[in-house]
Amino acid sequence: VVKCREGGSTVNVCVVHAVGVNKDGFRESLGLDVVTSEDGAAWLAFIRGLVARGLTGVKLVSSDAHPGLVDAIASTLPGASWQRCRTHFMRNRWTRVPKSAQSFVAAMVRTIFAQPDAAHVRSQLAEVTSMLAPKFADVAAMVDDATEDLLAFTAFPQSHWRKTWSTNPLERHTGEIKSRTNVV
Repeated sequence: VVKCREGGSTVNVCVVHAVGVNKDGFRESLGLDVVTSEDGAAWLAFIRGLVARGLTGVKLVSSDAHPGLVDAIASTLPGASWQRCRTHFMRNRWTRVPKSAQSFVAAMVRTIFAQPDAAHVRSQLAEVTSMLAPKFADVAAMVDDATEDLLAFTAFPQSHWRKTWSTNPLERHTGEIKSRTNVV
């Protein structure tokens, strides 16, 4: 969300940006748009615009779990898997973990993604879930329920994993845009 001058007043608008990872593992900007709100209709129009401009062959989409975005992905990119951003997932779960235990839980969850192959990632997720269950049953249940969404990246080449399991690089880029527009 950035501030924009419109009709003589300053209003908040949403900047939406899509970044793709090509077959060689390099990120490419696919599209950027400014919308009035980050609702399902705006996401649907944005993704349809990308498809109209020639976006094809999408195999995996990584994003936060915004319902409108997830629905837009499902309806406009048939056959594409959806990867829930691990960072957004954990941020959404902090309400269930006392502040004193957040770094411990985060460290445990990070071990899931530090495994050498898909089989070890899945077994580590099961191990972490069982370790969390006694003290943090809600978090363990949420991790268990989100397994397929969190581990969709494992179906792709391991060299692409770091580019697809989180939207952090895109978040950083968005932060840079925001810091530059705040000056203006």
